[in-house]
Amino acid sequence: MRKPYIIGGLLLALAAAPYSAAQQPLLPERFGSWEPNTHHPDMHPPLAQPLVMWPRSPEAASLDSHPEYTKLLVESGVVLVEERDWQKGGNELGVRLFQLRDPSSAYEVYTSRISSEMHPSTVWGPSAIGSGHLLLLIGNMVAEIAGPENASTADLRQLANIIKTHSDQTPLPPVRSYLPEGFADGTQRYALGPVGFQHALNTLRREEFSTLTSEVGFANAAEAMLAEYRKGNDSAVLVLIEYPTPQLAEQHLRHLEQALAPAAKQAGTTIERKASLLSLVLRPSSAAYGDALRSAVNYETEVTWNEPRQTVSDPPLLSTIAKIFIATFVFMVVAVVLGVAFGGVRVLAKIFFPGKVFDRPEQMDVLQLGLSSKRINSRDFY
Repeated sequence: MRKPYIIGGLLLALAAAPYSAAQQPLLPERFGSWEPNTHHPDMHPPLAQPLVMWPRSPEAASLDSHPEYTKLLVESGVVLVEERDWQKGGNELGVRLFQLRDPSSAYEVYTSRISSEMHPSTVWGPSAIGSGHLLLLIGNMVAEIAGPENASTADLRQLANIIKTHSDQTPLPPVRSYLPEGFADGTQRYALGPVGFQHALNTLRREEFSTLTSEVGFANAAEAMLAEYRKGNDSAVLVLIEYPTPQLAEQHLRHLEQALAPAAKQAGTTIERKASLLSLVLRPSSAAYGDALRSAVNYETEVTWNEPRQTVSDPPLLSTIAKIFIATFVFMVVAVVLGVAFGGVRVLAKIFFPGKVFDRPEQMDVLQLGLSSKRINSRDFY
């Protein structure tokens, strides 16, 4: 069923990545009526031995053996590559499973492996089929299935659900949803780094824009989405680059404009910014088609006011004034009561216990100027 070939570059690039013998296989030994195919090894950790896979098409074989694609896999963050083969009634089914660090990295690998000869599949959500192989994007996993025509849709979905139990199901990057509808199947490309961006330009036949790669700003957490559009005699490649902030987008807009060749500008290539998103239309067949394509981008900005909200409204003015008067009256009554109580206790103590509680003569001192020799007696004051 297959002829082996080697991804030697991947092994060299991953030479520093440790692999534990205790790593549990992500692919099942058997599922449904499919049994292990003992004619081929079932699992290859990244460092144990060269990965082998049957050639699905000349394009796929060329892709895996290309050193630049090895760099793309390393840039995406390959954690593990696993293979397993099954057989059922003389039919064979094989899977190569890429485990990435997160779903965004997996989406970069997934879009890099599809081609314009592939079409969306009904087996899974993000999936593509063509040239005798099937690609599935399952969370942070990319499953490449050889011989999908030998299995039923139910079997393939069962296998995908088994893989899903080991995957990270956080959302895919939002920039993918900004692309307008109508792009050619298999031309969408997602890039998290310069290697992925350059690979996308090469596969979309826009190599002359390679000078833009170093100015995109992937070190500042930029994300790029590319796709080719064709409508009648019109065609263009749309590039969307999203940044964390509008300030970064404006900064890199200037860098990209400087890196854009004068010939490309004359051919109609333009760059525009909308909030944190840059849109580039590479080599449009006409300026009108480029403008129409950019205007169809599904990106809207929203300003959120984060002032705390409350449901209780201010009371009426008359009610507030009445409460002020009442509170003042209560305060005055309390002051009078406390004053009378304090003074009354003092007066009663002086009447019934003169000189014993308050104003005791031995504790009283009177300051005098000494203008006369007569000493003042404190009892004279009471």
